[in-house]
Amino acid sequence: MLVGDYVEDYEAMVPFQMLTMVGHTVHAVCPGKKAGETVRTAVHDFEGDQTYSEKRGHNFAINATFEEINPQDYDGLVIPGGRAPEYIRLDERVLDIVRHFAEANKPIASICHGQQVLAAAGVVEGKLCTAYPAVKPDLIRAGARWGEVNETFSNAYVDGNLVTAAAWPGHPEWMRKFLEVLGSKIEP
Repeated sequence: MLVGDYVEDYEAMVPFQMLTMVGHTVHAVCPGKKAGETVRTAVHDFEGDQTYSEKRGHNFAINATFEEINPQDYDGLVIPGGRAPEYIRLDERVLDIVRHFAEANKPIASICHGQQVLAAAGVVEGKLCTAYPAVKPDLIRAGARWGEVNETFSNAYVDGNLVTAAAWPGHPEWMRKFLEVLGSKIEP
């Protein structure tokens, strides 16, 4: 999981917990941070304004050191949204990691502004995906096909190995589809 300061709280914490709950080992990493450090999160909410509101969230624990990870060791990648993608996409190693997952056809789950990282890495050309609507121009410019966001921001799209959603209200569909792409099954 690629995070940074002011990652969206729910989009980092909830997938981290959900994936861990079903038995996956999730390493949350941040450029420039080591295991045991934290990133600050932001809570984005939909309160009837022209865009989301933002409030201070929690401190989210980094449990692996960014400089030490080897993307070949991982089965999937999660890119939460918030404000973090805006600046982590400036890190060339972040983009190389994303390209590794795309080129190896490994599952990638990205939500909200996380798709800014995908666009910067050049991995969305021809892909059907969605994001927070303010990211639509970035995706279109990068060659993606836009998947419309429903009224409740609760839908998600799958195109090959890529699973995208617009915002945290889409967690149930987004994570369910990501688990399917990962080949995970939750037994009743």
